[in-house]
Amino acid sequence: MLFCTVQRNESLYRNWIRGNRMKSTEKIWFLKGCELLSQLSGDQLSDLERNSQTRTFPAKTPVYLSAEASNAVYLVGEGLVKIGNLTKQGKLATLAFIEPGEIFGEFALFDAANRGEYVETVTRTLLIRIPKEPFQKIMASDLQLTLKINKLLGLRRYRIEQRLKNLLFVSNYDRLAYLLLELAEHYGTSCSQGIRIRLKLSHQELASLIGSTRETVTIALAKMRQESLVTGKRMDLIIPNTTRLAQSVES
Repeated sequence: MLFCTVQRNESLYRNWIRGNRMKSTEKIWFLKGCELLSQLSGDQLSDLERNSQTRTFPAKTPVYLSAEASNAVYLVGEGLVKIGNLTKQGKLATLAFIEPGEIFGEFALFDAANRGEYVETVTRTLLIRIPKEPFQKIMASDLQLTLKINKLLGLRRYRIEQRLKNLLFVSNYDRLAYLLLELAEHYGTSCSQGIRIRLKLSHQELASLIGSTRETVTIALAKMRQESLVTGKRMDLIIPNTTRLAQSVES
């Protein structure tokens, strides 16, 4: 299973150049849409655009493996990717989701030898691959960009540490409640019924985020639905009242 994944991933790398047909104006548009890069000058954006490549990945396709060389950062133009750790048995522990306008693989900018993480698309996804050298060149002359990237690293590490803390000290039900509150905060949009979580996550994907099983998540969600803490269809979760959900954990 893992061997096949590696083969597929190498094939995708060989196709980066062949898939790089996007107009420069379109790439500039995606780069400007990234909050991290929005304050760069026209010349700086043009330099990144000239060196970048684009490719559209099908859903559930590896972008890179943890042992691969860390030589570029990626910007999500369209779609969704997830970052995690892949075990020797092929199981994925999901750590984070990356949406359009966000970058990942940023450890490459600090000369990390290997990726140290596994990244896979969730939906059909357009990625812009930016080699680390032109990015580092801009960082060397732009303190604000460096500070933003350091802040990004800190926030992502904090979220992961908080989730790991929950994995160690609370029940499966509470883990799921904490996760839903986190997803509502970072990926929630207001609707007439409450806060809708934009990410369409299966029970298995939710389980991989809290270190549990699909069956356990199904049971916990059923209880939350019974208590009207969660509504919506199977992969369209709505939290009517985040305060009530938080109180259900505290009690």
